[in-house]
Amino acid sequence: MKVSILQIVLAALLAVAAGCIGAYAAGQWREASHAITLHDFVHEELDLDASQDRKLDQLEARFAVQRQELDLSLRAANARLASAMDDEHEYGPKVAAAIDEVHARMGDLQKATVEHVFAMRALLDQEQRARFDRQVAASLTREPGE
Repeated sequence: MKVSILQIVLAALLAVAAGCIGAYAAGQWREASHAITLHDFVHEELDLDASQDRKLDQLEARFAVQRQELDLSLRAANARLASAMDDEHEYGPKVAAAIDEVHARMGDLQKATVEHVFAMRALLDQEQRARFDRQVAASLTREPGE
């Protein structure tokens, strides 16, 4: 089978076009899946002064430790749920109690996160707070996957 130069050129052009389309699609997907976090917003968009930056770093360090403890507690509750499910193989009293414990640990994490959000807000001036509040509202009301 003889391959012509035209066929080679067409194949090369198709490969380049496919690569460009793939790169564009990947970029679009990455942008859509990488919404700005509240911490990124505060650091990048609110023009914090040096004092605010220092206090925010301290808040974040404390919350990182607290968050790790709460995450470990939630993981342990999930492990107990798995054990209860393995013991009962149905929605029995052990499973129900384990689910309640998982929900309680999730609630602890959510409460700590909201407290941290308010602690961050307290560091901001009036104009920064207004922008922060809009960002928090948008984050909480955004459709999943946006």
